[in-house]
Amino acid sequence: MSQGLWTPDRAAAERSQLSQFRKQVAERTGRDLPDYATLHAWSVSDPEAFWSTLWDFCGVLGERGSDRVLEDRDALPGARWFPDARLNFAENLLRRRDESEAILFRGEHGVRRVVSHAALADQVAALAASMRARGIRAGDRVAAVMPNVPETVIAMLAATSIGAVWSSCSPDFGTAGILDRFGQIAPRWLVCADGYRYNGRAYDTLERMPDLTAQLPSLEHTVVVPYLTERAPEQVQALPGGEHYGDLLAEGRGAPHQFERLPFEHPLYILFSSGTTGKPKCIVHGAGGALLKHLEEHRLHVDLQPAERIFYFTTCGWMMWNWLVGALASEATLLLFDGSPFYPAPDALFDLAEQEGANVFGVSARFLESCAKEQLAPARTHDLSRVRSVLSTGSPLSPEGFDYVYEYVAPHAHLASMSGGTDLLGCFVLGNPTESVYRGEIQAPALGMAVETYDDDGNRVLGTPGELVCTRPFPSVPLGFWDDDDRSRFRAAYFERFPGVWHHGDWMRTTENGGFVIEGRSDAVLNPGGVRIGTAELYRQVETLDAVIESLAVGQRWQADVRVVLFVVLREGLELDDALREQIRIAIRTGASPRHVPARIGQVLELPRTRSGKLTEIAVRDVIHGRPIQNTEAIANPGALEAFRDHPALR
Repeated sequence: MSQGLWTPDRAAAERSQLSQFRKQVAERTGRDLPDYATLHAWSVSDPEAFWSTLWDFCGVLGERGSDRVLEDRDALPGARWFPDARLNFAENLLRRRDESEAILFRGEHGVRRVVSHAALADQVAALAASMRARGIRAGDRVAAVMPNVPETVIAMLAATSIGAVWSSCSPDFGTAGILDRFGQIAPRWLVCADGYRYNGRAYDTLERMPDLTAQLPSLEHTVVVPYLTERAPEQVQALPGGEHYGDLLAEGRGAPHQFERLPFEHPLYILFSSGTTGKPKCIVHGAGGALLKHLEEHRLHVDLQPAERIFYFTTCGWMMWNWLVGALASEATLLLFDGSPFYPAPDALFDLAEQEGANVFGVSARFLESCAKEQLAPARTHDLSRVRSVLSTGSPLSPEGFDYVYEYVAPHAHLASMSGGTDLLGCFVLGNPTESVYRGEIQAPALGMAVETYDDDGNRVLGTPGELVCTRPFPSVPLGFWDDDDRSRFRAAYFERFPGVWHHGDWMRTTENGGFVIEGRSDAVLNPGGVRIGTAELYRQVETLDAVIESLAVGQRWQADVRVVLFVVLREGLELDDALREQIRIAIRTGASPRHVPARIGQVLELPRTRSGKLTEIAVRDVIHGRPIQNTEAIANPGALEAFRDHPALR
């Protein structure tokens, strides 16, 4: 067993909520649970007892209704958790009503705002009252195109306090990207900011809202939140049911706090897949499952304490925003940041951590590796003594990334690399504050999650790479996909490869320390800099250009990360030049988002396809990395693959 990079102080580990929970379980059950491994084994062998004990340990607000915890316990999908319970997600996040800080917001342009727990609850009540007065009811969809500001949290909590279903995109998405998402779910309300700031520039988003809202016929109300500047009433009123956010708050001021307690599986969020085979899948998450999963991860795996300050660099289009906001249920203070993580200087986020006293500091692996390349050494230039935990997700953190954190960022802190996803609104594997951190390894499987690795035949493997699977039900299994009444698309997405087992699509191996190493995605999803990108979203934008017949994108391993390389087939007689490359980049940037823009663009004469006519991204990816093609007989034109070997765009 290798030497750990970090080992917790024994007294601190014993005081942790994870240790207290383990002791409580041992007392209740009479079991001998000396360490994490035995606790985890119990949590997956007796899921009813584990999730029921967690409900009590975390003081979930709601009515259990009966002692029934799990129906159809072996059905995956299909198991039903707490079938008689009723609760409200927002009520659990607004349990604290004092003057302590609930949200501390910082913008890259220097703005700082504080919202207390009491003020947060009052503003949520006011906005919810205005929503009710305009007919919003449980089950209605409320969508948002918002930066990471307090108003986004308030609007989400107001909607979910009624039982409406929340869905959000970040404002840097193009109109087509937003419509690909919201066009599927028929929102009645849209909450939008007038703009956002990034890298020292202000971007007006209100000017494109008339075009966007005109293509969402279900919209009845559009709520405009001023962020860049106050807007003229006529600009707001030009939108469907356009109203000013401040007017709605003023109208509802003084309204009582009301929370609709609904079934455990009542829809809470609609999040979106990356869209590798068409429009993004609309993933519906239930209120009870999301709440329990967030409480488990925040309190047991992060050891988040009341009034601690938790930061995660995220936009409102990534599930980490939902994960971060869920920390209010643990009575923590949210540190929200909007803008570029490198503006006005490369160490901007470390300035924030120092100045605001972040206790939990969350970023992507790509961010940490970029800081290493910039030779930043915040451990020497900043006082980060209050940062006790550094969280990393989005892509696997390399062994060198672990070295960098412990030498140059926070040598004293618990470094927790995590992996899960939008699909489950949480993690399969993550940190353990009571045991050692090893170089390049994710520490542990999440409690209650029966995580294993399978070979191609569905046999469990240890020590060698395999498919990440979860073999038993868990509460945050999605309710399904929107507009998939027979759940056929949902089953095909996660349960077709290994029936009755969740197949996640990550390539993972276990280690001798009991940890995990994620070695990348096993499907065709692109993952540059920790941002999951679906190839279909790129293709839809690129192929709007007359010069381009078709295109194919792959992720290429490059300098400890993955970069997107786009290959295009052009009309006869055309050659790819710098001007056309720029046209392609502009089309992707404006139609999808800046994160979708490929690092390199190359030209080929033909793209390989399966015999059923589908592009074979995985075969191209294997070729460019020098790996053998496993199933060339399934490719209609395997000779096309030769053009990708040592292509100039790959150098």
